[in-house]
Amino acid sequence: MSAPIPSTLDRSAKVQRIRVRYARGPESSGIGHLDTARCWSDAFEAAGLPVSQSQSHRRQPRITVAAGLALNTTSEGELLDIVLCQRTDPATLVARANEHLPQGLAALEAWEVGMSLASLPTLMRWADYEVDVRSEDVPALERQVEDFLARPCFPWVDERGQKRREYDLRALVQTLRVEQLCEGAARLSMRLRCDSHGVGRPDQVVKALGLHEPSRIHRLRLVIAEQSPARDAWRRRGRYLS
Repeated sequence: MSAPIPSTLDRSAKVQRIRVRYARGPESSGIGHLDTARCWSDAFEAAGLPVSQSQSHRRQPRITVAAGLALNTTSEGELLDIVLCQRTDPATLVARANEHLPQGLAALEAWEVGMSLASLPTLMRWADYEVDVRSEDVPALERQVEDFLARPCFPWVDERGQKRREYDLRALVQTLRVEQLCEGAARLSMRLRCDSHGVGRPDQVVKALGLHEPSRIHRLRLVIAEQSPARDAWRRRGRYLS
């Protein structure tokens, strides 16, 4: 049983920032983005971890999830940052959080990052996926992929209910290739944009290739921009020009 957080602890203090890589399995793939963040908040609180809280009227835990994950998509590369008001060993945080997470959510590893770094969502750049689709003709699928990648742009219309968006789907795809075939199913590997300029969706890429709906979408990793605390400090003071 986890020890309760001391009432004398200043919960608004920001002492340590820890980054957690976590997995989402099939059991929790139906949990939405906001509910996922709530699961982590509840788990940290139940584990007695000293999570820092905002000083607003409704005090909120300082937990930031890097990027939303579509429903029914599994992952082993999700990231979140948690700010603590008291120093805690990252390995201890992982072990204690896992005791209270719902089935299908699991912290895999954690490490300390600088408090002055930009927020995780602003650091997001790409997301790597494995996507399984039905295909009996691998050479034909490879040609479809080559044709897609050879196009300078791929105009796309996304309609959801009353919402309609037009954009260039090709600009959201950095890499796309056919990995393997097993019993009529091909695996596509793709790196898609995931930043403020646009978010690529694996199901849209599959649809653009003229394929059936994916039987499995799995996010392998999130790719973030690397930052140097020293470089940022010099830039803020106008001393770093490159």
